[in-house]
Amino acid sequence: MAQKIKTDWKDSVVTPEKVLEKIHPGMCIFLGTGAAEPRTLVKHLMASNADNLQDLELFQLLSFGDAISLKGLKNQKFRLKTFFSGWVAKEAIGDGRVDLIPSRFSRLSQLIASRQIPFDVAFIQITPPNKLGYCSLGVSVDVAKLVMDQASLVVGEINPNIPQTLGNTFVSINDFDMLVNATEKPIYFDRWPIDPVFDKVAANVASAIEDGSCISFSFGPLYEALAKHLMHKKDLGVHSPIFSDALMDLINSGAVTNRYKRHFPGKTLTSYAIGTQELLNWLDCNPLVEFQGLDKVFNPMRIGKNPRFVAIINIRKIDLTGGIALHVGKGNVTTDTAEVIDFVNGAEISFGGYSIFALPSRNLKGEANIKLTLDDIPNQLNVRESVDLVATEYGVANLNGRTMRERAMALIEIAHPDDRAKLIKEAKAQKIIYKDQIFIEENAHLYPLEAKCKHTFKNNISVRFRAIRPSDEEEMRRLFYRFSDESVYYRYFTPLKTMTHSKMQEYVNVDYGKVMSIIGLVGDTDKGHIIAEARYVKDPKRPYGDVAFVVDEGFQGLGIATFLYKQLMRLAKERGLQGFTADVLPANKEMMRVFEKGAAEVKATLEYGVYRLSIPFK
Repeated sequence: MAQKIKTDWKDSVVTPEKVLEKIHPGMCIFLGTGAAEPRTLVKHLMASNADNLQDLELFQLLSFGDAISLKGLKNQKFRLKTFFSGWVAKEAIGDGRVDLIPSRFSRLSQLIASRQIPFDVAFIQITPPNKLGYCSLGVSVDVAKLVMDQASLVVGEINPNIPQTLGNTFVSINDFDMLVNATEKPIYFDRWPIDPVFDKVAANVASAIEDGSCISFSFGPLYEALAKHLMHKKDLGVHSPIFSDALMDLINSGAVTNRYKRHFPGKTLTSYAIGTQELLNWLDCNPLVEFQGLDKVFNPMRIGKNPRFVAIINIRKIDLTGGIALHVGKGNVTTDTAEVIDFVNGAEISFGGYSIFALPSRNLKGEANIKLTLDDIPNQLNVRESVDLVATEYGVANLNGRTMRERAMALIEIAHPDDRAKLIKEAKAQKIIYKDQIFIEENAHLYPLEAKCKHTFKNNISVRFRAIRPSDEEEMRRLFYRFSDESVYYRYFTPLKTMTHSKMQEYVNVDYGKVMSIIGLVGDTDKGHIIAEARYVKDPKRPYGDVAFVVDEGFQGLGIATFLYKQLMRLAKERGLQGFTADVLPANKEMMRVFEKGAAEVKATLEYGVYRLSIPFK
């Protein structure tokens, strides 16, 4: 039978002092989170000296609000308990004034429904009731409804400044025992300025996200910059714990359609909104955004229903084996272990899903963020087996399926250039990498990022190109063994049968002051395989470079060699070269055609059964 809505609900509006009179010592009080914190009630609670407000337990899922101050917690009247160790809660936890309850966010609904935490009182911020008598929970859904079902005293703080959000956010005015009018505005969070380093990190993260992917998002400097770099993508989906101003911009750009999502298709799914007044106004009755509880948003099985789900996680430090340290204190805006585990697991379940861990190569003090070991650095997360990609401002390292040695080399390559020599030395001492590992220190500042590009060839085959790295040794070795004897002879002019570690290591460790080498990769970002390589070697006596190509036989005839040739020519011109030379066997007609298609004149002479080409640039 439908419940009759109270028409006299305004008679239930009382002063905060009247509410506090109903509180008894020892009670457990649930408080809303972040922008949904009922600030009027909480401030009166913290300021009151009433005798009945003693030995109270305050529960808050995420401690972002400002009404509960560290100073106020020192008076011993209250004990704050939280499931989140970031923001200001970190200091209070360390001082013993706040209790942290470690728990997966996906399990909180079950934990609360089981009444293992016996809530007596719920302070919930709500919108004014509509004409049907229903209020919206606004910008924080999480577990509020479950708490309201079991609390003996449910108090609604009516705030006309919060948006009426859509989803599982509506509650009847009948569900509240008492109501107060908010005298405080919601807590707003300023937008983060876009830091130049984070902007480069975000650009590299965006390069690893394909059209049609479903992504997680959050609040902070990485995500503020990331939105800008994702605006050229197509048909992105969003399944995210936090909704921010940057995500609002991304949706407004048209890049997000949620077309390929399987969990709440067509909707951007979230539990919390944290941001400016502009964001909260934009969310009001916005049908593009679906607010749901933690059981829907943080459940890995539900996350994994979305194909190509990408968990994007901002971290503090990483070691050479893939060990992670998350941010602490106010540096930890939203990323906590409970959130990370759920979303990383969801990415693992997702078809084609993966995780990207992002960080600057150095912190604000100029200290390395990529280290040999993490030692006693706090807030560590042991998910080495789940670390797929790592991004810094110097590139993206693929750790998926790689050995410890390969992982270490890949991470060293994206460390700060001035930190790489030390990391190589430390890794050799700990036998993480080969003792004979070649390292050209000057290359740290010479790596040609401008060689990075992407192109689609015949049969809709997409190939990513970049300069070769030392960590490409194994993939280049595998490419060599896929060649026929004929291809090997065309490339090396000798019938090579083996490519040892020492030979291949010399091949992939190039001196970019003298050599340019570009590789082509196919496959998903986290599972790419090298299918082509082109390089030139500068002539020490004149401004020419000797050029050579090799393309996997399964990808020949698509125009890849021609594309590589033009890319090499562009890079050579930028570095002051005036032409190319090449040696080509007469039987290698395909390679001759590549040179003939180029934009430069080819002069050929036949010497000792080999065409010697001279290709001056215009």
